[in-house]
Amino acid sequence: MRRLRVLTWHTHGNYLYYLTQVPHDFFVLSKPGRPPGYAGVCGDLPWGSNVRDLPASEVKRQRLDCILFQDDAQYLSDQHELLSEAQRGLPKIYLEHDPPRASPTDELHLADDANVLVVHVTAFNALMWRHERSPTRVIEHGVTEPDGVAYRGELPRGIVVVNNLKRRGRRLGHDLFVAARERVPLDLVGMGAEEACGVGEVRHAALPAFEARYRFFFNPIRYTSLGLAVIEAMMIGLPVIAFATTEMATVVENGKTGYVDTSLDRLVERMLELVAAPAEARRLGAAARAYARERFAIGRFVSDWKAALTEVAA
Repeated sequence: MRRLRVLTWHTHGNYLYYLTQVPHDFFVLSKPGRPPGYAGVCGDLPWGSNVRDLPASEVKRQRLDCILFQDDAQYLSDQHELLSEAQRGLPKIYLEHDPPRASPTDELHLADDANVLVVHVTAFNALMWRHERSPTRVIEHGVTEPDGVAYRGELPRGIVVVNNLKRRGRRLGHDLFVAARERVPLDLVGMGAEEACGVGEVRHAALPAFEARYRFFFNPIRYTSLGLAVIEAMMIGLPVIAFATTEMATVVENGKTGYVDTSLDRLVERMLELVAAPAEARRLGAAARAYARERFAIGRFVSDWKAALTEVAA
């Protein structure tokens, strides 16, 4: 199939980087000052030559083959304000990154249109959203393996990777992180980490080597999609401790790749066990890495996206 010219937005930078491993041309919309959602091609990610910055003022003059929405405002406003009439008639995909917020079971997805393919990043999300007219499919995450990075685990501490954790509150588990940190040595990294007495932000390229020193990865999130940070940690061999909610319950197997539970007390017990048992943490982490390689390989991810784009473009 010929290379497609896909318009999309910089909604989740790391996901966009992995998405652009697909061998098509991606035009990423930007606005002056690069506000959130309109950052275009920026930052320290190693963008490929197939990823191009597209100022909003030039969208109508650009030849495109497909529109890939990733946020409600893009679907409700941007397509009417920034796209030409002909462009609004192009094949469309709505990439849904999250589970429903207003109601976990009854919320009708915004893109309720028989001509818009809704792609969910987890089976849990697809299960919880209500769809009446739009076709759907699940494309699970895929991540690349970092070169030259292997789990060491010499630090008897856990690492937490969540952006703006304090501002995002209970849904992302700020209270659970604080409660766990009172009993277990934990370090928080990510944007805004200092607000929660964390380490700070670590560049994406440097994060694997930074994480590899820690004994385990703790995910305090109650209700959101499966975070790429979890998969990236597994891919370098960190065992994962997390709450058995959303898709996480299918990713971590107790006693094999880490531990999941709905009790903070029980998760704290497991974390303390790993702090005291580096050999056990290494065993769990090796299995976590093997599982991540099998389920979240970038090759499978690229293949799934190629199939979805081929389908809508046809």
